[in-house]
Amino acid sequence: MTLRQAPATAVASPAAPTPVERIDRQNPNDRLRHRILGRNPLGLLFSTPYLVFVLAVFASPIVYAVWIAFHDFYFAAPGATTSYPFVGFANFVYAFTNAQVIQSFGNVGIFLLINVPLTVVLSLLLAAALNRVIHLRVFLRISFYVPYITASVALVGVWLFLFGGDGLVNSTLGPLAPNPSWLVNQSLAMPVIAIYVTWKQLGFYILLYLAALQNVPKELYEQASTDGAGALRQFWSVTVPGVRPATLLVLLVSTVTGANLFTEPYLLTGGGPNGASNTPVYLMYQLGVEQGLPDVASAIGIVLVIGVLIIAWLQNRFAGGRD
Repeated sequence: MTLRQAPATAVASPAAPTPVERIDRQNPNDRLRHRILGRNPLGLLFSTPYLVFVLAVFASPIVYAVWIAFHDFYFAAPGATTSYPFVGFANFVYAFTNAQVIQSFGNVGIFLLINVPLTVVLSLLLAAALNRVIHLRVFLRISFYVPYITASVALVGVWLFLFGGDGLVNSTLGPLAPNPSWLVNQSLAMPVIAIYVTWKQLGFYILLYLAALQNVPKELYEQASTDGAGALRQFWSVTVPGVRPATLLVLLVSTVTGANLFTEPYLLTGGGPNGASNTPVYLMYQLGVEQGLPDVASAIGIVLVIGVLIIAWLQNRFAGGRD
């Protein structure tokens, strides 16, 4: 008599632990080392030269600027023995009780409100359009990028020709032209500068979006088209979410560069009329270099850096999502 054996039941083998689970199982010292050095410590070794460069070129001047902002600092002849007494927040109080400083921060706020949204919207729309172009693709992309790499001095001459008192725009508009003219009008000077900067830098941001568009799967567009989505719906439901990391990068870069606005007001308007196009960085140049108040200029710079960091954090918090 033979006994019938029960069928063997398959025992599922435990799943291999994920990298995160393996890290969690490590002792606290290993987890701390992993957080500091990353998954591949060799990468930290390769990035060390750039880290040293950043510390030498960027971090150390910022620390020195913070020190200057809290002392009665002034330029002295090389080798001269001078003392720089600690003054606390006196330079900050002096700076931000000055109407010109408050006005310059308001001016750069107006600039950012015009420049940043225009930059994001126009660069995304143009990149999406250029991504679909078949003929003259290289020519069009180069055409948008040329203003970005052209010296501001050369481009400013063109804009002065266009928006000067007797410029081409006023001649075309005739009696509809603003009086005073664009660049000497307190209400229009900063918006014109914002439009100029948007036009000049647009090619760089278009390239960022074009690179991001290459990573959006074509299958998503095909599936959306099969479901009956039109071009506008595909753009809003596929393109915009697909390039969200690039949008965050464009927001951050355009905000940082806009907050450091100097060249364009210096060349187009000289900060006028009546300080209507002055910016914190331009005012820092005037105070620190022309008027010999580097301590006050450093105080303005520290507040500007903190303000930009707060704006960047807010952008990353609300526009960055989970990335």
